[in-house]
Amino acid sequence: MNRPGGVLKRERVRDAVLEMVEERRPGDAIPSERILCVQLGVSRPTLRAAVDELVSAGILFREHGRGVFIAPEKITQELVPGHHSLSVPRASGVWASRLLEFTTVPAGARVGRRLHLSPAAHIVYVARLRLVDGSPMAIEHLHIPAALVPDLTARELEQGDLYEHLRTHHGVYVREATQAIEPTVVTRAEAELLGVPELSPALLFERLTTDAAGLPVEYVHSLYRGDRYRIVSRLTLGADPAPGEPPAGHHHPGIPPGDLLHGNPVAASTLGDVQEQGR
Repeated sequence: MNRPGGVLKRERVRDAVLEMVEERRPGDAIPSERILCVQLGVSRPTLRAAVDELVSAGILFREHGRGVFIAPEKITQELVPGHHSLSVPRASGVWASRLLEFTTVPAGARVGRRLHLSPAAHIVYVARLRLVDGSPMAIEHLHIPAALVPDLTARELEQGDLYEHLRTHHGVYVREATQAIEPTVVTRAEAELLGVPELSPALLFERLTTDAAGLPVEYVHSLYRGDRYRIVSRLTLGADPAPGEPPAGHHHPGIPPGDLLHGNPVAASTLGDVQEQGR
């Protein structure tokens, strides 16, 4: 079992290491375990688990006898160009939540930057286990500016739709979200919560949500089980461009450059597909 506060501690160590990554360049070394344990006030096993997670995610890499270094930057590919609409139907199954952590803490530098807050500004930090038809599906880490949600209760986060609660109880109207998706594997602690073997494949989602005025209202990163969750995209290939029109100059996931010879426009919609048990 995870000790109280354990999820939050791992999250804060992970954020601290990611902060170092953002301040350095690919190929740079991060401080040694001994130095980091002193700086962050954590034990070596806790630190090592956070570093192992980032190595598995391809953010860091180890060289035997030399240390841990920042990995080369990943290639970023937009799933849907910014000028196309994105349709996200509700995923199948009955979804529920179980709270793992619920507290108010300083935003810190990394989360503060994403939410346009001072590092000392307070946020509501929530870790919750998402279940589908009673089975663990995902672990979510939510960060919401505390000033936006005074008197937010744990009950609101366990029942119903979060955005509906933000709108009806706190007057927060979400408008847009930018979301990145990448493959990863689960740590031992995450495996215990999700009921899968350690190092099982997973999908890592990172999302920044803004309101009608364009102000950040939520920063989330979530870990979804790779054995029961997949992303399905529907692409509509447009007609040939007009004579003399230059090619678009980009390609889409799963379609190698050159397959769309004329740079035809592509409209896309994306949905989550929950796999049935035993498949």
